[in-house]
Amino acid sequence: MDDAPLQKPARPCPICGKPAAAKYRPFCSERCAMVDLGRWFGGTYRVPTDDKPEDAAPDARAGDAGDADDER
Repeated sequence: MDDAPLQKPARPCPICGKPAAAKYRPFCSERCAMVDLGRWFGGTYRVPTDDKPEDAAPDARAGDAGDADDER
């Protein structure tokens, strides 16, 4: 019998398709890891919903309108 531990088959980098590097797994390089992070920050990986975004609280918007009156 073989006493070697079972290993998962190597998967390619999800960004460019090159073999993954152990240091950056599941990516092949720091560059591909940063591209993926940028996609997360940019909203590329969002789940579409029918919910409306909550941009700002109503109190914060009211405070901005009051600043315009201060310039009289």
